[in-house]
Amino acid sequence: MFQFINIAQAAEEGGEGISVHLAPYVLGHIGNMPITSTLLTSWLVMLLLIVGAFLLNRSLKTIPGKSQSIIELTIGGLYNYVVETLESEKLAKKYFPVLITIFIFLLTMNWVGLLPGVTSIGYFNEHGHLIPFLYPPATDLNIPIAFAFISMAVIEFAGIVALGAWKYGGKFINFSSPMSFVVGLIELISEIGRIVSFSFRLFGNIFAGKTLLLVAMFFVPLILPVPILLYETFVGMIQAGVFAFLTLIFIKLAVAEPH
Repeated sequence: MFQFINIAQAAEEGGEGISVHLAPYVLGHIGNMPITSTLLTSWLVMLLLIVGAFLLNRSLKTIPGKSQSIIELTIGGLYNYVVETLESEKLAKKYFPVLITIFIFLLTMNWVGLLPGVTSIGYFNEHGHLIPFLYPPATDLNIPIAFAFISMAVIEFAGIVALGAWKYGGKFINFSSPMSFVVGLIELISEIGRIVSFSFRLFGNIFAGKTLLLVAMFFVPLILPVPILLYETFVGMIQAGVFAFLTLIFIKLAVAEPH
């Protein structure tokens, strides 16, 4: 379980500088499952997206207004890009909902983590340490790893459905020649390594941004955090896009015929 303490709080306690520690923010338990600040924030994001989708669906019109037109053009442009990348409208219809869901979920999750009150509203435990109710979800490595497993499950599913289990498995286990066997093992290691690259890329960028914001608020409050906050808003969008884009590219590679 990976989570982080407030840097400013650590500085006040240490008295000699800033330190960052891996430590869980556990709010309580349901049975044996710990309920953490990052998990609670993820649930909040889910609720916001469900309510937002419900309200958006109710407001759709046959003759769209400006806002609806912009949304339709954006979604349509992204869909066309997926069709061009996969070179198949059938595949695009199957996997576009997953890709856009990953993007919207991660984008909302990253932006909610930047809202005022996140990391600063909570309660003090018996040791006088602040336990925040909400914390940026991607700073908990467990959550990026969960998204990585979801993406890899979709990628492997796409490959197996498109090529069949036997042919798709032949990309990684091939005894036709020593060279094919070695290349297959390299491909298998690369496939497994994607879980690490997926999760640590998202985790590293969001954690680094949050750490930078906390340091800026501690040393230069009210001035320096503003441009950093704007930058991190952009980074949050880019990281969500990169995650979805890489999932798309790996789906493209998975459905390709083995050579």
